[in-house]
Amino acid sequence: MKAVVTATPNKSQATRSRVTLRRVFGAAAIGASLLFAGQAAAQQVFAAASMKDALDDLSAAYTKETGKKPVLVYGASSTLARQIEKGAPADVFISADQDWMDYAQKHDLIDTASRRNLLGNELVLIAPATTSDKVDLKPGVDLDGKLGGGKLAMGDPAHVPAGLYGKAALEKLGVWSKVQGKVAAADNVRNALLLVARGEAPYGIVYKTDANAEKRVRIAGTFPADSHAPIVYPVAVTKQADRAAADPFYKFITTPAALATFERYGFTRP
Repeated sequence: MKAVVTATPNKSQATRSRVTLRRVFGAAAIGASLLFAGQAAAQQVFAAASMKDALDDLSAAYTKETGKKPVLVYGASSTLARQIEKGAPADVFISADQDWMDYAQKHDLIDTASRRNLLGNELVLIAPATTSDKVDLKPGVDLDGKLGGGKLAMGDPAHVPAGLYGKAALEKLGVWSKVQGKVAAADNVRNALLLVARGEAPYGIVYKTDANAEKRVRIAGTFPADSHAPIVYPVAVTKQADRAAADPFYKFITTPAALATFERYGFTRP
């Protein structure tokens, strides 16, 4: 799938395109964002889905300050990295883990000198806000029993960073083998969040910032920091970037004021 809209499709094609975009990116208004792709005046920012609320806020502040409105494309870091590899017009890439930024670097997609660790996060177990039980996430926790016949919503553990962190944490706690058959694998962490928010899954694994952003869920437990690799969000300018457009926004989101905004949404310093 190309991330650039180069022609006006007919009604049938447009419908198929919208369905495809929802499946690939799983973020609200993603199709509308992509309609701006190719406009030279806009910064094309590809960012992990978990950053949406904070980055939307910062983008609005940047627009107010500069008069320029970045195009924000959210999705799983794996999907975004592969889209950049296929030629999607990204100027800035923010991944939810080091592995997919490593992938971008290995494939010569980013300016290595611009790569830096931007943010950190925590991994939590969520449940619908209408429930009240707490889960002590210690080795041997009976998560399978708590699920009953329900599903455990999480990012796809095959490639979505939140899912990879989640699988690692459950393996460390010794319970992955018991719950893997009940996993509802989402194409990004925000879709896993929605499954729990809508009551379609009794529990889910997301980042703390995602839980903070959704009133219909609550944090039932926090995974020990040593149960998974540190959650780090690296950022870099891409090799194909329009540096006149990319550099100002890149610098803006790395300022102390921007980092304070990220922290207000629950992100941590890496």
